[in-house]
Amino acid sequence: MSQILVAEDETRIASFVAKGLRSAGYASTTVANGREAFDLASTGDFALLVLDLGLPDQDGFTVLRRLRETGNAIPVIILTARTGVNDTVAGLEGGADDYMSKPFRFEELLARIRLRLRTEPAGEVTVLSHGSLSLDLRTRRARTAEREVDLSAREFALAEAFLRNPGQVLSREQLLSRVWGYDFDPGSNVVDVYVRYLRNKLGAEHFVTVRGMGYRLADAPRATQSATSS
Repeated sequence: MSQILVAEDETRIASFVAKGLRSAGYASTTVANGREAFDLASTGDFALLVLDLGLPDQDGFTVLRRLRETGNAIPVIILTARTGVNDTVAGLEGGADDYMSKPFRFEELLARIRLRLRTEPAGEVTVLSHGSLSLDLRTRRARTAEREVDLSAREFALAEAFLRNPGQVLSREQLLSRVWGYDFDPGSNVVDVYVRYLRNKLGAEHFVTVRGMGYRLADAPRATQSATSS
């Protein structure tokens, strides 16, 4: 299992990213300042660093510069509220492998992490299945009853959240947080809209409404055996 270091001083964002990474099969460690980020990234124990620029003690630019000066080639994805072209150029020219601006969508961050790691971590699930539903996390393809279905990025992320938690009732707030990001509007009905999209594309029977609570995947049908008498 790949270890990912998250250097982020905003507690809510750090927790959101860490939970998402664990759900995706990665181990993660979070730190809230630049000195710890540099020290841990220098150990060689981490496969990738998600780095905020606005860190206390040492900012992200300093951490990145020090890592590259010492010959540390750990992949670095900058995650920051700074959206200026100069900051982007400085980050990439300073040795970052990628650059994402806040607010962000977790599934995009995850896709970029997978791209930078290039190979799937040992032990990470690459195909999720439940009954006749399956999602290939590498090709981003969905299938149901031997039929391939085209899903948008958001629909795929929502279906992935369900298939990673079979049998569990997921509240609208949980789904908003996991699929739409930390900056979600808790009063939005977007979850209901996208569940309807999934029902239309994958089959309404797969997604059960639990009144007053949220949604869950329907139980997978059990295999049956037919007996014949001799």
